[in-house]
Amino acid sequence: MPKQIQVGKETIIQEAKKLIEEKLIGINSMEELNAIKSEFLGKKGFITELQGLIKEVENDKKKEFGMKLNEVKSLFNSKYEEIKSKIEEDIINKRLEEEAIDVTLPSDGICTGSLHPFNRIIEEVEDLFVSMGYDVVDGPELETDEYCFKRLNVPEGHPARDMQDTFYITNEYLLRTQTSSSQAHTMEDSISKEPIRMICPGKVYRRDDDATHSHQFGQVEGLVVDKDISLADLKGTLEIFAKKLIGENTKVRFRPSYFPFTEPSVEVDLSCFKCGGKGCNLCKGTGFIEVLGAGMVHPDVLRMGGYDPKVYTGFAFGTGLDRLAMFKYNIPDIRYLYTNDIRMLKQFDRKDEE
Repeated sequence: MPKQIQVGKETIIQEAKKLIEEKLIGINSMEELNAIKSEFLGKKGFITELQGLIKEVENDKKKEFGMKLNEVKSLFNSKYEEIKSKIEEDIINKRLEEEAIDVTLPSDGICTGSLHPFNRIIEEVEDLFVSMGYDVVDGPELETDEYCFKRLNVPEGHPARDMQDTFYITNEYLLRTQTSSSQAHTMEDSISKEPIRMICPGKVYRRDDDATHSHQFGQVEGLVVDKDISLADLKGTLEIFAKKLIGENTKVRFRPSYFPFTEPSVEVDLSCFKCGGKGCNLCKGTGFIEVLGAGMVHPDVLRMGGYDPKVYTGFAFGTGLDRLAMFKYNIPDIRYLYTNDIRMLKQFDRKDEE
């Protein structure tokens, strides 16, 4: 740095410009550039020390000296930003070059998603019943004891409650064990008590867990209430349902049973999809697997829903959507539906949906 300050001459400006040009030649990294910045603008930098000398300048020359210092500082900042931009651009270009993708190489293929078999079976069931004139109704999964049991002719203390092993949240609220509770709501909400044709698909919860049962599973319940509804209507509806959904060769077997909300009641078995009805470990050698529970709506259930059982009759049915998916897609274990095993899910690609 010059010992003598000659404000009227270009000594300081020329020396500063020359030094800046010399120092910034050949800078290729931000580390080097920042080091030079500290050398000029740091606490003991060249330009910083020049600014400290302004007090030695005569008063009438201070303004001119300050302007020349600002000119030097602006020159350095301009050069600094120019080199900085070039370095950053070089870094980006180098990264792009290193990460470049050769578009001429063969592709690994694009994995496309598809509907989960559980969702697929829901859509198929809904489409089938809508085509038959049914409404699709939704209902709450957190249900009250009244609608899940009492209005379905399952009073407090009834042994059927123990059979179902319900998940109770409180003494009054529970996770619904069946979507039949939506049937009770639908009958109650029908102000003019017009005929009903409805299904209610959704999740239900019970304490089952084996190859054909799960503690959480999907279920669809159906309800028809009208005048002159008979067991023959129920039988015909379920046969159409089984053959249209599973296959025309599906055999349907009806067995007498008992449910508190239907009278008479039946259990419906379909021929085993694994052995074709010959008998295997899945169907326990019987050739059939239980799929549905059904029956004629109990008069007390109609009465609690506001329908006169002397005028109206009806039928109801319920089946597990997971179990239907097993039949439809030949899935041997119901638990496969919840493992998220990509090997199984890949079998249900979008090609089948086109």
